[in-house]
Amino acid sequence: MNRYLALHKIVELGSFTKAAKSLGYTQSAMSQMISSLENELSIKLLIRSRTGAKLTIEGAELYPYVQRLVYQYQATQEKVNEIKGLESGVIRIGTISSVTTHWLPGLLKEFQKMYPGVEFVLHQGDYSLFQDWIKTGAVDFAFVNPAAISGIETIVLKEGAMFAILPENHPLAQKETVPLEALTAEPFILLEEGHYSEPLEAFRALGLTPNIRYTIHDDYAIMTMVEAGLGVSILAELVLQRTHYRLALRPTVPAVKRTLAIGYRDKNSLSIASKYFIDFIVENIHKLP
Repeated sequence: MNRYLALHKIVELGSFTKAAKSLGYTQSAMSQMISSLENELSIKLLIRSRTGAKLTIEGAELYPYVQRLVYQYQATQEKVNEIKGLESGVIRIGTISSVTTHWLPGLLKEFQKMYPGVEFVLHQGDYSLFQDWIKTGAVDFAFVNPAAISGIETIVLKEGAMFAILPENHPLAQKETVPLEALTAEPFILLEEGHYSEPLEAFRALGLTPNIRYTIHDDYAIMTMVEAGLGVSILAELVLQRTHYRLALRPTVPAVKRTLAIGYRDKNSLSIASKYFIDFIVENIHKLP
């Protein structure tokens, strides 16, 4: 199994040297493990160059199976720890920037007071990635919009408003509310959320098409661009808290809402640490913005 763990870490870090340091092996030992694995499989898995290491064509085809094997091994090790009665484990979470910034710090701090041995790994992404990560086991659960995913279980947490964000001196900033139709005449900066976007769904429901000029994966980059006068956007109220950008925030007509839920493959596949943390989130959801 160590050979597969070594391969997984090399691909993750793109370097034999970095992977060896991370796993506590010498670089020579890493090379020997990969050579042994390649000989056993009769497949060349990696190409080494001055810039690092990358998968061969054959290696790339095999790698998804290696990932699943590693994730299952890690899950097995966590289950062994649970059976031994250890208060430890790794919780892998798919998350979006607003939740990472405004929900998780307080939740993690309080949870680790009770279970200090638990480790958290946060993967930032979008709805499309989350669905794949949950199904392959890359994450234990993710914060999702239930309308954006299929084939996984969800626990709805909160519904929040989304606001039009405008430069402070924009003509629409003089209004108390902004019709979605009015936003279609402006350069629109879209938050990349995979195959599903709450604002785009709201536009489509009215038969409208926004004038998308930029598509960006980061809420805060969008705020910076709006502040610079490059366009307008619609973002979740949660991510707009405690920011210092010079922006005008206005409710839209009709209102755009975002539902946040926890999504996971099935309850039985979750580690005990993940089950405890999900229960902890649900119990404390009333305290979160």
